[in-house]
Amino acid sequence: MTPTADFDRKSGGSPLVSVECVGKSYGATKALDRVDLHVDAGEFVALLGLNGAGKTTLFQLLTGLFVPDEGSILVNGADMRRDPVGGLRGLGIVFQDSTLDLDLPVSSSLYFHAGLHGLARPAAKARMMQELDRLGLRDSAAMIGRKLSGGNRRRVELARALMHHPSVLLLDEPTAGLDPAVRRDLLAYVRKLCDERGLGVLWATHLVEEAERADRVVILHRGRVVESAPPATIMQKAGKPALSDAFLALIETRAPVAAGPAAQRTSP
Repeated sequence: MTPTADFDRKSGGSPLVSVECVGKSYGATKALDRVDLHVDAGEFVALLGLNGAGKTTLFQLLTGLFVPDEGSILVNGADMRRDPVGGLRGLGIVFQDSTLDLDLPVSSSLYFHAGLHGLARPAAKARMMQELDRLGLRDSAAMIGRKLSGGNRRRVELARALMHHPSVLLLDEPTAGLDPAVRRDLLAYVRKLCDERGLGVLWATHLVEEAERADRVVILHRGRVVESAPPATIMQKAGKPALSDAFLALIETRAPVAAGPAAQRTSP
């Protein structure tokens, strides 16, 4: 996808990610219970929930690691149950736990990822340097992974996720263990990608301050969607002056959204 500052996130069209009535259980434990969620082009969606809310389980389903017990998941129009490769082709992923090989140079890790997506070496090198340069890491290509700081390792993983020009970016607790300044910079950069590239982003977090800049916040609690709306709307509906207060008030009620996906697609 060619970056463009003229991208209009309200241009309509089908969602890049569509989750409808998805359920997943592990034995007697219901990890997800009829979850509805969508992400549109150019939209930054924060998936907000306490630890154990079901965020990581949802990401495992979105990335094809597991399949749901019920419901459907479409990524870039591809059914993740029937055509996971089609969905993954346009998906960039930053997992909660680092997946960077710390014994390899940064360039080797990124070339390997590019190869998985069928990028020839010259194109892979150009994209690698482009993404590293945008993240302030141009001089880090030859460095061994373990010599990087925690923040720079995360930046490398983000650069890797963007190399094949995905239309959707999934980030599962991407700032875990990072200091506030690095968290702020990563959030600002990803927010900018939505505006400039029309990237659809699902950012999972338990930190309310990270959700405050989202176009829409999906509150997940005990495997169920409690609310899905812009931050200002959530605060207004909860009658609270801050998103943190609204979040706590809503999860205390533990009342799931009664409406389905169509109601969630109300424009901000």
